[in-house]
Amino acid sequence: MDDLPLSNLRVLDFTHVLSGPTCTMVLGDLGAEVIKIEPPEGESSRAYGPFKNNASAYFNSVNRNKLSLCLDLKKDGAKQVVWDLLRIADVLVENFRPGTIARLGFDYESVKAVNPRIVYASISGFGQTGPYRDRPAYDLTIQAMSGLMSITGEPNSSPVRVGISIGDILAGYQAAIAILAAIAARADSAVGTRVDIAMFDAMVYALENAIARYDVEEIVPSPLGTAHPSITPFQAFRTKDRPIVIAIGNDALWKEFCTAVGRMDLHENPNYLTNELRTKHRDALALTLEETFASRTHGEWAEILDRRRLPHAPVNDIAQVVSDEQVSARNMIQEISHPSYGKMSLAGIPFKLAGTSDRIRRPAPTKGEHSRHVLETILGYTEDAIEMLVAEGAVFV
Repeated sequence: MDDLPLSNLRVLDFTHVLSGPTCTMVLGDLGAEVIKIEPPEGESSRAYGPFKNNASAYFNSVNRNKLSLCLDLKKDGAKQVVWDLLRIADVLVENFRPGTIARLGFDYESVKAVNPRIVYASISGFGQTGPYRDRPAYDLTIQAMSGLMSITGEPNSSPVRVGISIGDILAGYQAAIAILAAIAARADSAVGTRVDIAMFDAMVYALENAIARYDVEEIVPSPLGTAHPSITPFQAFRTKDRPIVIAIGNDALWKEFCTAVGRMDLHENPNYLTNELRTKHRDALALTLEETFASRTHGEWAEILDRRRLPHAPVNDIAQVVSDEQVSARNMIQEISHPSYGKMSLAGIPFKLAGTSDRIRRPAPTKGEHSRHVLETILGYTEDAIEMLVAEGAVFV
């Protein structure tokens, strides 16, 4: 197997819970050496359920391909370990509230002074600047404030949270992208930079056409259930047994679709001649198509639509996803063995690069699992020096 693309990158990971760990998981999945700095009690998400053999499934789902170094940063010896690592690191990632890591003594200017090449990435709820800088933030509050919840759910219903912590996850991905951009720029300048990622920014960025539609139409977007605001028909319909999603993205597909479902009368209807007209008359068209799809099972409709290669899909639950043949073919559910948890299944690595493996290299670490390895192998500390740090409570092995 060829080296993974980031195999020469060393990352110090001061992150916790989700946005930061997502970022460093991406870097680790791409081959970076990620050293996760944990406090004596362990990273906070180790306490999040569900649990198996006292190990957190939550923590294990986003901390694979990392090393765990357990330190008490109130101790001078632990701080010295961090400074020694910072001198040889490429990237620092943290997702504390703004100002927290500076109070620990590792602010950007101080770190840059000992390692000008460092790419120093901070992820927070609202960023390092602005009037909301110091506000606490969780994914739920970000989904609400960003407007995402206002356009999610059924029409005329209460706001609905997206079923995953999308604000954390997008911020983590955006941080990883920004870090890689800074690494690329450093190849020419030999100088690192500061990366400032906000969950709030990440969600506003992801609103895409909602903002564009508001700008053009001056109408506040509202939830549409499964429907699309500007493409029709593009939603879920009930069948005899389970829902089917239809995605008819242009007028040529509309004609094929009407032929397939035996409704050429809809294609000839002046209200439905173009996508713009279909969207204008979406509600009436949806009612008609509900009646059509209710006449057969999902499987029958899937066979009919497949014959003309029309876009459609079942609404799968998670059990159906993890057993899906395409998921299996793409190695997107992988079983690994964890020393505490035992056998566990994780979402696989989505980055398929020619000549490299997409296998998860190691499970999430147990607390302090690699403390001795980092000190001895990476930093070159002697056994006596390590034992002194352990005795004073600066390092936990």
